[in-house]
Order: sequence, then C-alpha cells, then structure tokens
Amino acid sequence: MGTIRRWLNGKKSAPIKKSSDHFNLPISGTLENNLIILQTLFSHAPDLVTRQFQLRTGENAVLVYLEGLIDKSAINNNILKPLMYEINSVNDVWNSSTTIAKTEIVNLWSHIEQAIFQGQSILFIEGQERSLVLCTQGWPQRAIKEPQIESTLKGSHQGFVETSGQNIALIRRYLPNRELKIKEYNVGSRGNTRVSIMYLEDVVQPDFVKEMEDRLLQINVDAILNTGELAEYIEDHPISIFPQLIMTERPDSAAAHILQGRIVVVVDHSPSVIVAPVTFSAFFQSVDDYSNRWIIATFLRILRYLALVTTISLSSVYIAIVSFHYEVLPLDLLISIGESRARVPFPPIVEAFLMEIALEMLREAGLRLPGPIGQTIGVVGGIVIGQAAVQAGIVSNIMVIIVAITAISSFIIPDYDMSSSLRLLRFPMMIMASLFGMVGIVIGLMIIGAHLISMESFGISYGSPVAPIRLSDWKDVWIRVPMWKMKKRPVSADPTQLQRQGANREGEDQP
Repeated sequence: MGTIRRWLNGKKSAPIKKSSDHFNLPISGTLENNLIILQTLFSHAPDLVTRQFQLRTGENAVLVYLEGLIDKSAINNNILKPLMYEINSVNDVWNSSTTIAKTEIVNLWSHIEQAIFQGQSILFIEGQERSLVLCTQGWPQRAIKEPQIESTLKGSHQGFVETSGQNIALIRRYLPNRELKIKEYNVGSRGNTRVSIMYLEDVVQPDFVKEMEDRLLQINVDAILNTGELAEYIEDHPISIFPQLIMTERPDSAAAHILQGRIVVVVDHSPSVIVAPVTFSAFFQSVDDYSNRWIIATFLRILRYLALVTTISLSSVYIAIVSFHYEVLPLDLLISIGESRARVPFPPIVEAFLMEIALEMLREAGLRLPGPIGQTIGVVGGIVIGQAAVQAGIVSNIMVIIVAITAISSFIIPDYDMSSSLRLLRFPMMIMASLFGMVGIVIGLMIIGAHLISMESFGISYGSPVAPIRLSDWKDVWIRVPMWKMKKRPVSADPTQLQRQGANREGEDQP
C-alpha cells in the first residue's frame, strides 16, 4: 500500500506490485490517481476504454469498461445521456438516477477489478472516494437453439446456452414459484466462474444443499471452464467409470429433476447443467418417456435395459461360446460359425478387439468431422471396412454382425456419459470371457453390480431403488405407469415433501 501511495505522490523509485493485497485499497478522490491505478491494473489491455466527460452539474467523470464485454447501446442511452443532460446534482448519481436496472456503490479496487472483468462499467467522479458499478453486460452470446445431443420428438426444442443468466431464466419459465431458490458462488482464482445452484426450498433435503455448498467452496483451482470439470471436483467416486451426476442441456429436464427434489448446478460459459443427487436408473429416463403414451414409454424403458445388457456382454458372450462353450449352439449354427471363421487366423478375442476398436475409431471420426461428412464416414466407412475385413479373412461375418448390434444398442442409451461408460466396459468383459468363458462373464457382471450398489451420490445410494429395494419407486424405473398413478416423488431423491399430486381421476381417493 505504501508503494502505491508513494508512486501516486510522484515517488516512482519503488515499482508497483500487482498483488491482490496491494490493490485492496480504497478509491482515491482524484481522477488522475484513479486513472494511474487503472493503467497499472489493466496494463496490456487494449480493450479497456476510459471515457472522460462532464456531468450536467460540471464535475469531471470517467466511465471505465472492457469494450467487448458491454452493451454499447446501454452505455450511450442509459448512462452517458442521463449523466450529461438530465441529473441535477451529484447525489442523483448515487441515488441511481440512471436508467440501468442494477447498480452498486463500491470503494475498493479489488471489487472494481472484478466488476470490470465481469462486463460491468465503473463510474468515477472527481472528488468522490467511491465509484458506481453499473450492470452493462453485453458480451457475444449464442441464440437459444435445439439441444444437439438430447434430441426429442415431442418435448421442448429449447436448449441451454453459454450464459448462466439465460439458463436460469429458461428454468424459471418452467418453475415460476417463490420456493425456487438460487445461490451463487464464484469458483476459480483466475477464471472466477459464476456457479449457481437451484432448488425448491420446500422440497429438497437441506443436507443436500449444505453438502453441495461445502464441495463448491472447497474447490481451489485457476478456473472452471465447463460442467465436466466441475463434476469431477464434486462427485463422490472420481475413480469410478460410471457417471454420478447427470449433465443435461435441456431446461425441461432440469426443471423435472428440481421438482423431484434434486439440485441443479448452473455453470457460466457452459451449455449444460449438473443434476445431483442421481441414481443409476435416472440415466435411462428420457424426456420423451413423459410425452408418449405410458405403454409405449414402458416398452422403450425395457428396450433400454435390454440394450444395457447387450452393450456390455454380447461380444463377450460370443467369445465365451466360440472359445469354451460351443456345445450350447445348435449344430447348424455351429457349422455356419465354423465356416465363417475358417479363414480367420486370429482367436476370437483378437478378432473382437480389432472390430470394436475400429468401430470406436469410426465413431470418434464421425464426431470430429463436419456434420454431413461425419455421417458419411460413419455409414460408408463401417460398411466398406467391415466388408473388406471379411473378404480379407481378418474377421468373420458373425463378428461383424455382433459388433453392429453392440453399436446400435449403445446408441439406445439416452445419456451420452452413461453410454460411453458402458461401451468401455465391453473390453474388460471380453478379456474375462476369453480367460474364463461364461464363468468370467458372470464374475464380471457381479463385480459391476457390487460396484454399483456400493456407490453413493451425495449420500443417496447409487443403486436405489433396486438396492436398497424401494418398491414405490419402481413405478418409474423398469416401467412407466400413467402419470396420474405417480402421486409421490421418488423416495430415492429423499425429498422433504413426498406428495406431488392429488386425485386426478374420477373415483380416486384424495391423499
């Protein structure tokens, strides 16, 4: 502090150090001194704008902002015009006579520095040892569009964007209720990312909110750039292959989870939000389940769990049968498989690994290339490579069919993170099958099951409502009963208010 004061007094022998301690100073009443400190704080920042002008009452003033982070129309029409032509005294400035909706009076440089980087404008007035922070954010942002990953047929076609304020507003449209609470935090010593948690105060378990707050406050990093990074810092089992937090880009899905008693975490700069706590079965539920007829939704649920088993174990079952248990096959099928593998020089495990790795390469290539080209690579590349591999005798026809069915089944899983985890589990399962046959597959499935039921998400059992068994929640797990039958919120979410609807059909009893 002493070095800055000596420097401002003309004693420039001691250099200024740009530390937070030195700049935790009160604002000077002299504009010249404030401009010197600004130039020091924002050296090598050519986008810093300092607009000097006179108030209507004659005092000199300076408006400071970063050019790319503000709304120029709001600056000119709502700040400069009232200050230069409308106010009657300096006191009118501090009484928020400008037409900007949100203002704040500050007197510390640390607060000013943070506000400027957040896209706000700072007003300094000659002779005033305080400044006015004006909310003028107007950074570049993307228009609201349909979600790219979580597509739907009958649901909403609005998706989150990279601005947390807009994402919060999208959720508020679904839940215009005073019980919807929002708490904001800043995470990251350099990035200073705004993180907001949203929940229904009369529904959510208070312990969940407290635990989420504690985990966010314990994060000590330079910056959080997206929801995936934040999820790794707050999840219970960071070593596990399974995701323990849902990341959704759909406002209607986020609102549905809030209504069930969960917490939604909105991260600025990210087009998706985090939902916690969650269970394993929540990753197999889709927005379309509640838009379709309940019989159709039930069929799709069963199909997804069938795809779960197929994705993990179909390739390993093929390896186990061909290597150890060929006697279980009908003779005609066994002869067909034998003829198909007659020219293949590799054992089944190598054959399966080659095809599965080739499939993952094609999938990744399709994601990284532009849309039309990526689709062409995925379809044409798979057909060409599969056919060429069979003709060259590298793999068998039956192996190509197995890999294709496995790939299709993985696409049925509605959550991308869960689908990726299940695809990766195929490889250790294939190794177990090649070593121990069907016994190895059973052991592998038991290990996966034991791991699932031993995990927790914010104190909630990850395997619920299957382990521990909660039969009341099975109405929305394996099947999806009619909406008017689901009178209570999921017990697995541990809500404080269990009832969510009354009697909606004639002849039903009121709860």
